[in-house]
Amino acid sequence: MTLSVVKRYLIAFDQYKWVGLATLAVTVGVSGVVAVQPTPPPVYVAAGTLAYRRPSVIFSSTTTKIQQEGQEITKEMLLDKRVVEAAAKKVKVSAKKLADNVQVKMPSKNNDPSALIQVLYKNADRKKAEAVVEALMKAMVARSQTINTSRLRETIGQINQRLPKVTQELREIEAKLEAYEKREGTSILAAQSGVLPQAITSSQQQQRQLRVQLGGIEAQMKSLQDRLGLNVEQAYVAQALSADPIIAQLRVQLFSLESQLKILRTDLQEEHPKIVELVKQKQVFEQQLQQRQSEVLGGNGVAAPLRSADRIRVDSSLDPARQQLAQSLIALQTQQDTVQQQLQGIEKTEQLLRREHATIPNKQLEQARLAQQVALKKALYDKMQSALVDAEAAVAETTGSLTIAQLPKTEDVESNKRGLPVMLALGGFVGLLLGGGLIFLLGMLNGKFYSWEEVRAALVEKEVPILGVLPEVTMFDSYGDEMPLALAANSPYLEFYERLRTNLRRIGDKPVKVVLLTSATGLEGKTFSAYNLAIASARSGKRTLLIEADLRSASNVESLKIAADPLAAVEPLHYYGNLSECVRLVPEVENLYVVPSPGFLRQASAVLESSEMRRLFEDVRNRFDFVVVDSPALSECNDALTLEPYTDGMILVARPGYTLSSMLSEAADQLLESDEEESHKSGPRLLGAIINGADIAVKFRNDIEEFELPLSAMSNRAIEVRSRQLPQQSKPKNKAINSKLR
Repeated sequence: MTLSVVKRYLIAFDQYKWVGLATLAVTVGVSGVVAVQPTPPPVYVAAGTLAYRRPSVIFSSTTTKIQQEGQEITKEMLLDKRVVEAAAKKVKVSAKKLADNVQVKMPSKNNDPSALIQVLYKNADRKKAEAVVEALMKAMVARSQTINTSRLRETIGQINQRLPKVTQELREIEAKLEAYEKREGTSILAAQSGVLPQAITSSQQQQRQLRVQLGGIEAQMKSLQDRLGLNVEQAYVAQALSADPIIAQLRVQLFSLESQLKILRTDLQEEHPKIVELVKQKQVFEQQLQQRQSEVLGGNGVAAPLRSADRIRVDSSLDPARQQLAQSLIALQTQQDTVQQQLQGIEKTEQLLRREHATIPNKQLEQARLAQQVALKKALYDKMQSALVDAEAAVAETTGSLTIAQLPKTEDVESNKRGLPVMLALGGFVGLLLGGGLIFLLGMLNGKFYSWEEVRAALVEKEVPILGVLPEVTMFDSYGDEMPLALAANSPYLEFYERLRTNLRRIGDKPVKVVLLTSATGLEGKTFSAYNLAIASARSGKRTLLIEADLRSASNVESLKIAADPLAAVEPLHYYGNLSECVRLVPEVENLYVVPSPGFLRQASAVLESSEMRRLFEDVRNRFDFVVVDSPALSECNDALTLEPYTDGMILVARPGYTLSSMLSEAADQLLESDEEESHKSGPRLLGAIINGADIAVKFRNDIEEFELPLSAMSNRAIEVRSRQLPQQSKPKNKAINSKLR
């Protein structure tokens, strides 16, 4: 199989061969003109050499560095404007002429001490050339010494310029370190000496002791509360009320009144004046009892909670022994509060000590960081001081890096004029190279794919699935002006379309039933592929429908021996709305039906977006096993994108020799981007691509006789080539056939 590059070059050569021939002719002509030119006068080349110089005694490291840098001198530095002007002034030559004719050859390794620099100068006068080279070499040696000295002075100046700033930064960081140690040194020293951890441990020990003491107090309080049956507050109230003599006296009086009332009520009514008087006295005593209770329990003029007289009498009924127990309970409560306050104070102290101890590592890190900065600044300061002293000592040792190794000399020049045949042969060889390269370049810049391997590589790069590679057709089953199709049941091309059909069945979870074929540009064989795919599906026993959805060009159903309806273009909506009128049976292929296009319509988009078209697709999806939709190219209109929602996906058709790489890439990016945006569909929007017109082998049956193919039975590329060779009056017919291959 021929390589892809060779195919591309052969096709490009066929298209641009006159450009290559013109390039060859021009190159040969130029070489002939050059060959007949008169011989120019001899030109002498004076050559001198410069060597690298190394001082005999070196005490400074800066001198060694300067000498090493001097050995890295470049051609531009040697041919400096000042060097050229100084030499030109000395030999009285134009500086521009000297710069145009001088040449400096640098050694491959500048760090080699034995390397030489060669200075060349061209001139018709031998002595003049030698004088110019000698003046140039002396100027270059002087320039080398000037460069080394200027580098040394520049080094000293840079050190003196940066030294004050470095000194100031060193003093500032030293001051920061000193201030930090004054402020935080005590804490850091306490942590390092162990005083701070000991204080934390002591605080924890005190807390444990206080908690033990607090536990003993709580146990005593619980025991007293169980014996009294009162809590601390109740014990305090009962002890205070029982110890008050006035309350005790009022209790005695109330008890006496109650005794009298009890005796009188046995003989007298409640309305008796004596009973009424005793009741009033009792109320007065109870009020006095409540008032005294407020005075005893209130304290500091604060009102005590209001209690009933009966409750006050109960609370003030403690005997001396129980009063002693209540006093002990109150004292324990006071002791408990004191211990708790001490415990809280010690806990706060421990927290402060712990926070102080937690900051010690950060303080130590900060101290180490400041000390490190001081060390770095100090090292930089010392290094600059050392470099300054070394540079000042190197001033006396620095010399030029170059010296004259050999004075200029010239050699005799022989005539190198070549004969006319040699120049013509050389021009022909160069012309062949230029012409071939120009043809290859024009072929590369054309932007087309010239082999199906290139198309496949571009589709793989775009991650577009390749559903099938269809061969370049060199033999068809139909002849005449109609589009050639593989109508015969034993056609060797049907197996490729059958393979394409089976590949479509394996796409996605659901079977693909309605597919739409389109292409990036025209003449890529999408209509031809759609027809043959429908024929292959019908031959496999599937009830197949072919829909011509290109409403911007004429119908191609004549190739199927079907006549288009001339009235369909008058009422296209009525035509598509009546399924029995628009669906036609193909007589020569069983199970194949077709919906012919009405032809060119001015409002094609309106028809495609109509409800009649939508109902047509819904009906045929239920009536047929497989539906193939032929649509216009994406570069011509958006009809394919309009019809896509009615289908299960799109197939992109590409064809070597016609498909442009930019158009294919743009179409693939557009369809793949739409596929990501509409992930809710049952199948992907772009099902894949097929490569049409590939030069792959096709096995013909033995019973097929060989014969000369007519024009309509040739491949698309053969039709195009043959149409250029036919007379002018036959070209319209050939163009019509070629247009049907879209």
